[in-house]
Amino acid sequence: MSTSPLLPSAAPAVEVRVSARRKKTAGAHWEGDRIVVVVPAHLRGAERDRMVDDLSRRLARHRPHLHASDDALLERARALGRAYVDGAAPTSIRWSRAQTARWGSCTPSTGEIRISERLRAVPAWVLDAVIVHELAHLLVPDHSPRFRELEARYPRRKDADHFLEGYHLGLRTAAGTP
Repeated sequence: MSTSPLLPSAAPAVEVRVSARRKKTAGAHWEGDRIVVVVPAHLRGAERDRMVDDLSRRLARHRPHLHASDDALLERARALGRAYVDGAAPTSIRWSRAQTARWGSCTPSTGEIRISERLRAVPAWVLDAVIVHELAHLLVPDHSPRFRELEARYPRRKDADHFLEGYHLGLRTAAGTP
């Protein structure tokens, strides 16, 4: 089973900035949901295009689910279900802006899963852990020992829990909530 992250449905927007101070190297970073590539002023044409493409492609690999569609999310959930949750598969799985108090939710009776938009920025293994948690709810609706056994099959479950605790604290701090 491959643990590669979700593939993006569309490439993120790329902004190219020219710098007179840069002489030899270019750099790229995320600003919100777009990639900013800073290139030396002397770099032009095909050479500049190649550098921008290479840097933006490499940077996008670090946060590929930032632009993942609901279809890509469903594909990933099916793969995770086959690998870790006895083949459990949702009838639908969608990104949700309304999910602000939870990372995800599952309605076992309909097989629907919703994943918080706030998770678009987390590493793929953290998103995968949340998806596995919700997939386990398709088979076991409560947090019983059987449920815990299912979700614990994902190898980085505890790491993801620690990450999400810190991420939650960071989101609260950024929002000005104590």
